[in-house]
Amino acid sequence: MLTRKQLKDIETLQKECEKHDSLQLKLNWEMLRSRETNQFDFLTYENEELIAFLGVYAFGSTAEVCGMVKPSERRKGHYNELFKRAKVTMKHHGFKKVLLNAPASSNAAKAFLNTVGAIYKFTEHQMHWQPQSLEDSAGFTLRHATKNDTDMRVKLDVEAFGVPEEDARAMESRIDSDEDTDMLMIVVEDKTIGKVRVKREEGEAWIYGFCILPEYQGKGIGRKVLREVVKGQNELGHSVHLEVETKNAHALKLYESVGFKAVHAQDYYVYQMETDSQ
Repeated sequence: MLTRKQLKDIETLQKECEKHDSLQLKLNWEMLRSRETNQFDFLTYENEELIAFLGVYAFGSTAEVCGMVKPSERRKGHYNELFKRAKVTMKHHGFKKVLLNAPASSNAAKAFLNTVGAIYKFTEHQMHWQPQSLEDSAGFTLRHATKNDTDMRVKLDVEAFGVPEEDARAMESRIDSDEDTDMLMIVVEDKTIGKVRVKREEGEAWIYGFCILPEYQGKGIGRKVLREVVKGQNELGHSVHLEVETKNAHALKLYESVGFKAVHAQDYYVYQMETDSQ
């Protein structure tokens, strides 16, 4: 696991990079803080200062990669060296898919992605809810998930998001260990038809994994549930945020209709491990 000093150093470097580049990095802090091993974290220090970091985040058979280099230390090969080390680890663990994550506005990241031959896959928007009046909703109930909901949660990931079952089970298992997180099941007429996860940290409430079974979509249920969740978190004093893929146009419009506005974007690229000679 990462030491307290390492976590603090990563946070300091992240703030410096974000300020210098006017962007937002996605480092999956809930995973960094709960690491049980340090084999997925790669750090470069010079004179006791962290100058480069790369993290590998395992989601079942898929690995996501994101990192950063101190602005004054770029173009010196630091990130390439970390990536080489990370590839050895990813190959050892047998990941079937590797996604490289970078802020959409980062020219430095795009240059690196082009160099390694990564192929653009999709863009994910971080959205922030703009405070406004929301009407009350009815026709459904929300309840906290129990162990008996695991299979339904996996089913929803598979059918609503197209996630491979293996990855879905690994993801749902990891979520259960998150602190300050509510996993809510959506119930209509005594039937569980969807789920939504709310993660709270430092005054922010983030909505993740919001989905409904395909046969119940298009009936206005999603908008009602979203209004209820947002309203509840707002009343608790939290600012409300979420993430959504650009290719999911329906979800994007749904969130915008409730008052969300896109503020940051992360590009995801597929990296083909088998084509690399490393």
